[in-house]
Formats: sequence, C-alpha cells, structure tokens
Amino acid sequence: MNRFTHQRKTNRIILRPLEKQDYDAWLGGFTYRRVSQHVYDPGKLDMSDCTSVWFDQLVDTHQSLAHEDRAYIFAIFRIEDGAHLGMVDFSTLARDGFHWGRIGYTIHNQHWGHGYGKEAVDLAMEIAFDELSFQRIEAHINLDNGASVLLAERVGMTYECTRDGFIYENDEWVDHLVYVKTKHRR
Repeated sequence: MNRFTHQRKTNRIILRPLEKQDYDAWLGGFTYRRVSQHVYDPGKLDMSDCTSVWFDQLVDTHQSLAHEDRAYIFAIFRIEDGAHLGMVDFSTLARDGFHWGRIGYTIHNQHWGHGYGKEAVDLAMEIAFDELSFQRIEAHINLDNGASVLLAERVGMTYECTRDGFIYENDEWVDHLVYVKTKHRR
C-alpha cells in the first residue's frame, strides 16, 4: 500500500498525516488542553487509553482510510517547536460524477486566537482540490457554532443552506448549516 504523504506548510505550520514518531507531540496537544470553553469544545480529555501502541494503530487506520479514499486526516504542527495544534480531515461523500467531500477541523483550545485554524484549513483546501481531486467541499456546522461559521467564511466558504434534521447527535436529529467551497470558485 502506498503511504498517504500529502503535506503543505507555511512559515509557521506544517499540515501532514500523522506518523508513528508523532506520538509525544500528539499526546502533548491533548494533555495541555484547557477546560472546555463552550459546548463544541471538549476541553480536557482522558487520554489514559491512548498508549503508543494504540497510537500506532491510529496512524495505520488513517493510512487505510486514505488508501480506500474514505477519509484524509491531517495533523497540524507548529514548525517552531513541533507542537501539535489540531487536526483537519476530509471525508469522501461521493466520487462518480461528484468528487464531493466534507471537511472537519479542530484546534486545541490552548492554541486558539493565533490564526492557526485559517492557515491550516487554507492549506488543506489546496490539497483537497489540487491533489485529492475533490471538486466540492462542504462544512456541516451546528446552527449555534459561531466560531466554526467564522472560520468557514474566513477561508472563502459560502453559506449554501440549512439542512433540517441532517445529522444525528445526542439522541436527536439536528439541523446544520452547510458552507461550500468548489474548485472552480477558489
């Protein structure tokens, strides 16, 4: 199996798939999280089950998902010190005649307010359109998640619609905003 190795960088960050040697930096990103800042921020997490063996399996799973064109998961690292800042991922929703994907993004809350999210999502969109052959990328955002809406808009995504009862969350079907960016309107 060919390794999924797509990456991009700026002078501050590098966006790339996780490697097995990233365990300590990855764990550090979660270890130093602050308490939850709002409903969509999980805050501090129990990472006791996330051993290096578990992490190696996670890296292998990410590689398999990419090889199968089901998902592409990128870690965000700060170049200056190697700190793990968060993740950006794409899920393939459809290919034949569509080349349609969904983006997700998260920045560890101790790194908020420095522009890392915009920088990482901009890089990820370049990879999605130029290397992964997506034509259309959607972000599905909870109606009250203003921070996610702001990031989507800052990277040039546009509001398309609100999908009623779109995603099953917390034992109920929840409406979501749909923001879109297409390859030909970058």
